[in-house]
Amino acid sequence: MRNTIGLLLVLTVLFIIPTLEYAFGQEEPGKYLNRRVEIWNLFFRLMVVAFTIGAVVSGTLVWLCIRFRESNPKAKPTKYEESGAW
Repeated sequence: MRNTIGLLLVLTVLFIIPTLEYAFGQEEPGKYLNRRVEIWNLFFRLMVVAFTIGAVVSGTLVWLCIRFRESNPKAKPTKYEESGAW
């Protein structure tokens, strides 16, 4: 539950708030919204988040593979693996 709330908070900050700011923030009639620039800005922000999450997940997988490999001297079989009863 805590992770879900955190994820929703991050998505709100990165996506919804800037979108609403550009949608409702055009009070001056002489200024126009350059949608191409705003789309690239949003794409860049989301790609930074995606690459960061990908790096964390990849690092975690590498750590898990190294930590729990069979040749690790600290790796001990469970009581079910020792007895041979599955």
